[in-house]
Amino acid sequence: MKSLFSKVLGSRQGGTLLLASSYVLLGSLLRLGFLFASAAEVSWGWPTFVALFLGLIFDLAMAWLLTLPLGLLSAIWSWEGTTSRWLRLPLRAAWLFGACLFVFWKISEILFWEEFGVRFNFIAVDYLVYTTEVVKNIRESYNLPLIIAVVFAVATGLFLAWRKLGFVRRWEEGAAADVSSRWRDFAALLSPLLVFLVVAYFVGRHDLKAASAARSSVAERLTAGLRHMGDLQPGFPNSYDTELAKNGEYAFLAAFWANQLEWQRFYPSRPDAVEKLRATLLSQGGEAASADPRDITRRIKPTAPARRWNVIQITIESLSAEYLGCYGSPAYQQKNLTPNLDRISRESLWFSRCYAGGTRTVRGMEALSLSIPPIPGQSVLRRAGCENLTTLGSVLRTKGYETAFLYGGDGFFDNMNYFFESNGYDVVDLPRQLARGKQPTFANAWGACDEDAFAWSLEEADRAHAAGKPFHHFVMTTSNHRPYTWPAGKIDPKLINREGGVAYTDYAIGAFLKAAQTKPWFKDTVFVIVADHCASVAGKRELEVRKYEIPLFVWSPGNIAPRKFDTMMSQIDMAPTVLGLLGVDYLTRFVGTDALAPTYRPRAFISNYQKVAMLRPDGLLTVLKPVKQVAQYQADLATGALTPVATPDASAVEETILHYQGTDELFTHGGLKHPAR
Repeated sequence: MKSLFSKVLGSRQGGTLLLASSYVLLGSLLRLGFLFASAAEVSWGWPTFVALFLGLIFDLAMAWLLTLPLGLLSAIWSWEGTTSRWLRLPLRAAWLFGACLFVFWKISEILFWEEFGVRFNFIAVDYLVYTTEVVKNIRESYNLPLIIAVVFAVATGLFLAWRKLGFVRRWEEGAAADVSSRWRDFAALLSPLLVFLVVAYFVGRHDLKAASAARSSVAERLTAGLRHMGDLQPGFPNSYDTELAKNGEYAFLAAFWANQLEWQRFYPSRPDAVEKLRATLLSQGGEAASADPRDITRRIKPTAPARRWNVIQITIESLSAEYLGCYGSPAYQQKNLTPNLDRISRESLWFSRCYAGGTRTVRGMEALSLSIPPIPGQSVLRRAGCENLTTLGSVLRTKGYETAFLYGGDGFFDNMNYFFESNGYDVVDLPRQLARGKQPTFANAWGACDEDAFAWSLEEADRAHAAGKPFHHFVMTTSNHRPYTWPAGKIDPKLINREGGVAYTDYAIGAFLKAAQTKPWFKDTVFVIVADHCASVAGKRELEVRKYEIPLFVWSPGNIAPRKFDTMMSQIDMAPTVLGLLGVDYLTRFVGTDALAPTYRPRAFISNYQKVAMLRPDGLLTVLKPVKQVAQYQADLATGALTPVATPDASAVEETILHYQGTDELFTHGGLKHPAR
């Protein structure tokens, strides 16, 4: 091995070897850093050491791939018979540029880990599309000049270290004397890539052959095969061990190719999932609107009198239940971050055991508007076929309501505008307000502050009321998010970062509700206050159950009596529960059900990237994950501790599969479209 290293170092590929070695060194240091940063979470058994070894293998493979451009450049560069320093400069510059990229990527991984507790995944891929927002967010959240300086300093330091050891001189002198065939270099560098692509081609050909009788192109087969890149990444019982075994750049590429997952290929399946799901939903209320066993359309007949109340839904960015004093968290109760929401909890129908479905805003929007559990891969908001679905807005539209989606930022992000406009909502976002000549009072990378978005809601409500129309608003907040900035003088200046974001959003909600109480439409309005997801769901367990707990309040003084509802419910049950309170008679294809109905069966659906799960009130957690794996745990709902179940509960596995697989199949085949369409 030493002689091979020495031989390659003394050739025109010496610089490529040094750059690859730099990449592996950076990757190893980063992995060790993650290991010790999460020392209390990893298993510290054989799985951890196996994870470190596998991580090194992935680093070596990616070192070859990522240094391939320099290798090809070195192969065609003319070194023979010259010692001119000027001829060395372009390759040195290319080497330094590559090293800077590697250092920047590793720093980016550190920041991503800090935010999400994992290596790069499809969240990073999604964010890549929205460069403007993300770059502005990074600029406002981090000291970019310092980061750039560190990147350049570390990259330069690596070059100087190799130079001090004499390796740079050995490379350049060896390159000048190297008279070997350049075609040999090309063959050595490109052969692994060719083998990889050939394997991907035949794997994709196998998949497409099973999926379609039509002839597929080479590009389609390659794409289908590359979707399996993620299959090579190992998994361990401890999620931190799994992340340690990954290479960030490889994980990113795998997520890029496999951003949308095929249920029957990757997850445990049943041939009758939709039929079983239909029967389950009918057992919880409603009448079948069709004899088709694969049609979940039901007519929901209300038990309460019809009320044409307005509905303003305030969806709060990243608000974990623990931040609210009313939930009694030892870490936050005494900090009094949410005095307004704590007061609202005492005046509301408070659903105290509500669980978020996913880990991103689009997942919260999906659950709250479509009333479906989070199927793996991209959110429905981002998928083809997301138009004309059954939403809370589309149901209320059929009852004569004006409906609107209000967002302080640019609704182009995450395809929000297209989704809501295609599903029964008018859109009011920052670009539209700017086009009308309305400037925000305060804005950051994510758009206007929460107070501005609430002011827009008041204006839209006034307009609808003046026209004699009931209205429904889906208001999405932004301020409880990096870079955590807000207008001065609103909250305690000592509060910063997430705690400041929570406190400011609470302030803005309090001011909004106070202003709403002066409006003529207030007495006929229901305010639904709910979070899109929690602040963080990373942890050492397969799924951190407690980190999915979110607040849900239905506040309407004089209309809905205050009480605390302690039955477990899912975020997807919000829409049918609100419609039940309004006494609406409607056709639905919701998968969620009315939590206040006597036939309601308590459970919650939670997910973390590719893992989807169902939680029962007794703490039984059933997790489905690639490739066709099932895991069951007994969860301590007070602490979040998970104990593996020795004897699996087959009924829980079946119920979990039919909800997720059934929803996936229904969406794929148009079974979630609005019945009126």
